[in-house]
Amino acid sequence: MSRKRVALIGGRGYAGASFLPLLSRHPDLELALASSSAQAGQPLREIDPDWPDPDTRLEALAPDGVAAVDARVWVLALPNGASEPWVRAIDATNPEALIIDLGADYRFDPGWAYGLSEWNRQAIAGARRIANPGCYATGAQFALLPIREYLTRPPVIFGVSGYSGAGRTPSPRNDPERLADNLIPYSLTGHLHEREISTHLGRPVRFHPHVASFFRGISLTLTVNLSEELDASRLLELYREAYRDAPLIEVTPEIPEIREIAGRPGLRVGGFAIDPRQPYRVTFVAVLDNLLKGAASQALQNINLALGLDELTGIRLKTADERAAYV
Repeated sequence: MSRKRVALIGGRGYAGASFLPLLSRHPDLELALASSSAQAGQPLREIDPDWPDPDTRLEALAPDGVAAVDARVWVLALPNGASEPWVRAIDATNPEALIIDLGADYRFDPGWAYGLSEWNRQAIAGARRIANPGCYATGAQFALLPIREYLTRPPVIFGVSGYSGAGRTPSPRNDPERLADNLIPYSLTGHLHEREISTHLGRPVRFHPHVASFFRGISLTLTVNLSEELDASRLLELYREAYRDAPLIEVTPEIPEIREIAGRPGLRVGGFAIDPRQPYRVTFVAVLDNLLKGAASQALQNINLALGLDELTGIRLKTADERAAYV
């Protein structure tokens, strides 16, 4: 089978740069080009030191140049609001191409498959337009979907992200001096991911995001009220059953920490705590790497599903020792 060619638009951003190492070791995909409007000419080895070809560089490309690119798959790793001209150009020249948008532009569009991989495999398989979920929204939905039918009140989600989640454009949320010995709350109402979680979960949520001084990773502490008493052992059983066929999702009785998952393509959920004075109230934690399961590795899962490949091709699974530690 010939390898499918992939065009990466936005190869210099954190999400695009995280996608390149995954692509380089994928047996069925190859790079057509990686573009950057600001860094054209930069060698890919300066982004991914293990990139196989030292001569491959970022290229300048605008939407009106799409027709000249031979690519079956287009990955749009662009800021929110920037994808529409690219989609329009690809639709006009290659409507059968697979487009996966890592931004938020199409997450509420019913014409696009929502790429929460393990929960939406059927819609993603064979799709040609896929909206990759947001990083916070990915973690929160994986944490809440197994108990969605038990929820009686809007879950409260306290999220803390590394500053890579704020992107490369300078702002207080990625300023090392501002972040030093600090935790910055932001968008305390109306955050886009609150809307995204609520829409796709089918339940309202309350979401409070923060950014901290570490680079990558997300920790979400969730508090929920349930319609019946479920002790910690029952919750572990319920979650493990929900993710029985999801090798990247780990369920643990311990409170998961970011350092356990940073740089890895999966997600951990656990640490279920129940106050005996309020037995219907549960607090627990989910952690993930915002640049991998929250962006690049989930995008690759979705590409694999859409192209009829094994879902985890090119994605490193946890080792036997890692699995044993969380059984």
